[in-house]
Amino acid sequence: MLTMNDVLRARRVLARHLPPTPSWSYPLLDEVAGRRLVVKHENAQPTGAFKVRGALNLLACLDEPADGSTDEPVVTYSTGNHARAIAYAAREYGRRATVVMPAAAPELKVRAVEALGATVLRHGRNMADAEALAQTLPGRLVSPGDEPELIAGVATAYLELFERHPGLDTVVVPVGSGTGAAAACLVAAALVPGCRVIGVQSAAAPAAHDSWRAGECVHRDNRTRVDGLATGRGFAGPQAILRERLADFVLVADDAIDEARRLLAGRAGTQAEGAGAAALAAVLARPELMGSAVGVVVTGANATELELAR
Repeated sequence: MLTMNDVLRARRVLARHLPPTPSWSYPLLDEVAGRRLVVKHENAQPTGAFKVRGALNLLACLDEPADGSTDEPVVTYSTGNHARAIAYAAREYGRRATVVMPAAAPELKVRAVEALGATVLRHGRNMADAEALAQTLPGRLVSPGDEPELIAGVATAYLELFERHPGLDTVVVPVGSGTGAAAACLVAAALVPGCRVIGVQSAAAPAAHDSWRAGECVHRDNRTRVDGLATGRGFAGPQAILRERLADFVLVADDAIDEARRLLAGRAGTQAEGAGAAALAAVLARPELMGSAVGVVVTGANATELELAR
């Protein structure tokens, strides 16, 4: 069971690697939302997304191989941001990394992972196929969701957000594996228990949403074009926290996410990938769920060329 002590420990780890990311408001964005929005800029991370926090904390906590070497690789599977985060953290700690990505993963995302020194294997049609291969490879397998140290590392983003903006009454978090929303729930419960945490996922990939509603992890078809939300199953670790503490969970259309990306670019000068704009899309789609001071987490900036063209 994660506690705030784990989050504070993670902050000490990350202080050696990352500065805090900014969070502030944009009047033109507030105007279209009809409320005050505080945008948390995780798109400013060196890997372009929040997941680097979790990866750095996880690798700091891994036991070294029994012989004291760093030859045992970390192995994971991802559509992009988690892959890049693990590759970055492995380079920081002098470890090898092997990442399995679906065969159709965008070339630029594959190159970004390889540029950090990781070995990329392309396999299968989706995350499930990539996971199946990763489980057969030698090394320390790292799940994109079911690792407590990932959640503790990601939670440092919400520690920064609530310390700077303690008056927030709602925080909206995009959900793929669910580590971000679980982290937000953990910190909100400790620091601002009156703040509601709301998750958002693409209606074309509702596995986490449906797992939360069902009270158990389920599999669902994954048809979204939003890479960061493209998961086909619930992850038990994050879901355990979400079931206890998440206030609500919203589904939005991929087209609504693209519209939110346009608004962030035009009214806040912010490039967001699809998952990074999902929180704003939820605010606009379900205003009745939102308070008057809402934290919107732009979880990443790694838009593909196709996303930028749209």
